[in-house]
Amino acid sequence: MATIEQVCGVLAPLAPLGLAESWDNVGLLIGDRSAIVTKVMACLTVTPDVIDEAASEGVQLIVAHHPLPFKPLAKITADSLTGSMVLRLISSGIALYSAHTAFDSAIDGINQQWCTALGVQAAEPLIEDASNDCGAGRYGQLPEPMSQLAVVRAAAKAVGATLPRMVGQPERMVARVGFACGSGGTFLGAARRRGCDLLISGEATFHTCLEARSSGIGLGLLGHYSSERFAMEQLAHRLSELQPDLKIWPSRSENDPIIPVNPL
Repeated sequence: MATIEQVCGVLAPLAPLGLAESWDNVGLLIGDRSAIVTKVMACLTVTPDVIDEAASEGVQLIVAHHPLPFKPLAKITADSLTGSMVLRLISSGIALYSAHTAFDSAIDGINQQWCTALGVQAAEPLIEDASNDCGAGRYGQLPEPMSQLAVVRAAAKAVGATLPRMVGQPERMVARVGFACGSGGTFLGAARRRGCDLLISGEATFHTCLEARSSGIGLGLLGHYSSERFAMEQLAHRLSELQPDLKIWPSRSENDPIIPVNPL
């Protein structure tokens, strides 16, 4: 048997919490470190459906990418969705751990996994952090130049994204690519300064898309869910290798809340 503290210790080297952004909320967010754990479930985001699944399966620890709560709560009541989910987790005896931006930036974290999938060479952080050996985002050279459309398609295939979108000319050849998972459009300026021809992300605002088009850098948008969920599935697999005595799986009930609609 293992305690929640021991599982946290196994997670720590996979996503060192010191890599997290200063505004983030990471680590063990809910739970008793001394509690015994036999079942662990990974997910991208805690939702009522995810909690239902965890409670019905007797899970003692959820490892989520997105923190809950993300911002400090003045009140914990069922009057808000966040409050009701926190209360439900506590009453069900389910602890919650999140590494969030620490996992984004880890040596084998989400952005690096994209680089590996596309064969990017000598990947480096888009935004270096002088206080540690890593940094936010990634960028590097493709093994050989490819059309922007081909790169976006390859990135989408690597993470299972079914509705990729992009800004820029499909046949434009690109050689240096940046990666910023989730709401990574804010990394556009950093990607441009690093000489990237294309930035792959989950989502970006309309005005960021206009900025990209005006400044001549392509954008590949795979969807926030698709850009990160795959990595939580891989994290569950890795954690199960490191903790074979535990039952660990990625949530089966979690899905992308955004669905396609056929035009009339």
